[in-house]
Amino acid sequence: MSKKEKEGKTNAMRILDKNKIPYQVVTYDCEEFIDGVHVADQLGQPYDISFKTLVTVGKSGGHYVFVLPVDKEVDLKKAARCAGEKSVEMLHVKDINAVTGYIRGGCTPVGMKKLFPTFIHESAEQFDKIIISGGQLGVQIHINPRDLAKAVNAVFADIVFQG
Repeated sequence: MSKKEKEGKTNAMRILDKNKIPYQVVTYDCEEFIDGVHVADQLGQPYDISFKTLVTVGKSGGHYVFVLPVDKEVDLKKAARCAGEKSVEMLHVKDINAVTGYIRGGCTPVGMKKLFPTFIHESAEQFDKIIISGGQLGVQIHINPRDLAKAVNAVFADIVFQG
């Protein structure tokens, strides 16, 4: 691998490589944060395989990661139950980098500063590949959801609002 190729790798990609987990990288033009729905629309990708990564903080102070389709909302009550917490709330945008090492729009469950308890929406299990952030703006990783779960010790769970 050339030095140039190595520089283009994100922390998430390096971790996946180290664990011999296959993935594909897709890049797109992005100067600043745009939400996952707009990215999927821009790239012509179905919402049901395009996943966003949300980070929460529990009543205990612990952090939890939830990976769900871009067009869905996390159900904080279901999320708290999964995490074994009385309640969880979204991590403030200003704290994302300090907690995860990533920025808003580039947050991915792979390669955060710590391996937080991670939950992937159960719908991911029906697909051979899902799309997640690659760890920086304008970079996506296409990965098998079971491989992703293995990489971050995630559990598949019902974590979204119904309806």
